[in-house]
Amino acid sequence: MHRWSRLFIPTLREAPADAVVASHQILVRAGYIRQLGAGIYNYLFLGTRSINKIVAIVREEMDKIGQEFYLPALNPAEIWQESGRWTGMGENMFRLKDRKGADLCLGMTHEEVMTSIARDEVRSYKQLPQIWYQIQTKFRDEPRPKSGLLRVRQFTMKDSYSFDIDEAGLDVSYRLHDEAYRRIFTRCGLEFVAVEADSGAMGGSQSQEFMVYTEAGEDLIASSPDGKYAANIEKATALLAVVEDLPDAELEEVHTPGQRTIEEVGAFLKTQPHHQVKTMAMMAVWPDGKAKSVVAFLRGDHQLNETKLASLVGGAELRPMQPEEIASIFNAPAGYLGPIGLKQSDKLMIVLDKALEGRRNLIAGANKEEFHLRNVTPGVHFNDFVVADVRTVTEGEPDPIGGQPLRIGKAVEIGHIFKLGYKYTESMGARVLDQNGKEVMPIMGCYGIGIERILTSAMELSAAKKGLTDRGDLQYALPPSIAPFEVVITVTKQNDASLAEAGEKIARDLEAAGFDVLLDDRDQSAGVKFKDADLIGVPYRVNIGKKLAEGKVELVDRLSDTVTEHGVGDVVAQLKSAFQK
Repeated sequence: MHRWSRLFIPTLREAPADAVVASHQILVRAGYIRQLGAGIYNYLFLGTRSINKIVAIVREEMDKIGQEFYLPALNPAEIWQESGRWTGMGENMFRLKDRKGADLCLGMTHEEVMTSIARDEVRSYKQLPQIWYQIQTKFRDEPRPKSGLLRVRQFTMKDSYSFDIDEAGLDVSYRLHDEAYRRIFTRCGLEFVAVEADSGAMGGSQSQEFMVYTEAGEDLIASSPDGKYAANIEKATALLAVVEDLPDAELEEVHTPGQRTIEEVGAFLKTQPHHQVKTMAMMAVWPDGKAKSVVAFLRGDHQLNETKLASLVGGAELRPMQPEEIASIFNAPAGYLGPIGLKQSDKLMIVLDKALEGRRNLIAGANKEEFHLRNVTPGVHFNDFVVADVRTVTEGEPDPIGGQPLRIGKAVEIGHIFKLGYKYTESMGARVLDQNGKEVMPIMGCYGIGIERILTSAMELSAAKKGLTDRGDLQYALPPSIAPFEVVITVTKQNDASLAEAGEKIARDLEAAGFDVLLDDRDQSAGVKFKDADLIGVPYRVNIGKKLAEGKVELVDRLSDTVTEHGVGDVVAQLKSAFQK
């Protein structure tokens, strides 16, 4: 049992001005955290208790499928240079030198370190599969830290890594993590959705994110109402309704003076955006300085998904072409660019979005200032291209599985699992002997959970449901499994000996029954105590007040927003019943 009068819980009446999202306001006002620097936070008593409870759940579930390690946060540059990510991580990585001038970094993730262990210690297929995990501090030089613990420069991650002899083994390790993650997030009381995702800088063939819908999120996800389809907007696809093409006619050059945009050209030629070809001229740039021109052609009413295109190119960063770069490819200014006459090469990649596949008689730029072309047909008038889905889906389009209208909303990523493949074992020279005595590369998976994001997402979800009080205060309650305390005993008048004695007894009884109890024994008014108990997010409160004269106390269930009266001797049974619901 903890006594509030002896604890450090610095609650605030007002949230700081820079706390915009609900979880940031709550964390600061409830005394969970205090800021030390931009994106750097001290976790105080309540914050530490909740984080430790989340870590315990994660550890318990991960111990069922893997083995816990603890790796250095301080890494030598050489190990990152082996994988090629020393330069690839760019300015996101914290770098430093030791007194001898050797380059070091603070680990953002630990693929390289885990692979080095496997390379040095695992010799045979008989030692596989392996699943190794850790729960440890990670560092990221975030350019714009914001939203409290949602975007920070130092955070806690559960990261695990699997090593298997073949793809079938990787499938098993991936499934084990998928199942473990679902158990973890369910036990933490979160409403989540698993979505297809882009692998990004991690690489790999398959990737899945676990997301929580919330307006505080920075990711966009698309999902179907029946839950059968969900994907990050960077990966999402959709079925397209059939659109009617313009009537067949000969290729024709049309003078379009001053008409550059899809809207302007459409109005000038009296056609719809879906009859036009949009030209996106981009440059793909790799960390080593290599660059390649990339031109994507989309339907006029569609938007380019740069993540899809970057993945197709090979993980490079994309930027729009400069005027001189455009001129060198098209020999024409922006606004009049089109596909005819372009040829793919080592320096130029041409992509046709799938939505244009099979289309006929389109409007496109003529690669000639103030001119467009009518009746352009892909595969007839130009055919040197790669067909791929590089567009962004929109709200209401039918999902690709059941044709249900897609919902697109903001979300926070709480977990991510990847099939890495051979990226790290190949680059770092990890090898084992297979059943035939042949040297082969193990295949890897990588799996992460953001510990703090579980806590912040729970706060965001609850605050979104409960809304504001009449006075404009945020309301929320944490799931019992991750709340700093499960029950708070509020003695309304601490100087009343009978009330204080009853509070002590009920607190001892609940503690003996296995509950995590906080006794509010402060010499404060009942109003202050009630407000503070709500502010720190404890899901159940027992109020000991004037009804004690009748042998009764109040049980406040903040998860269901109900208040019931019970006999003093019935409180333990009532709370046990509430926890079983």
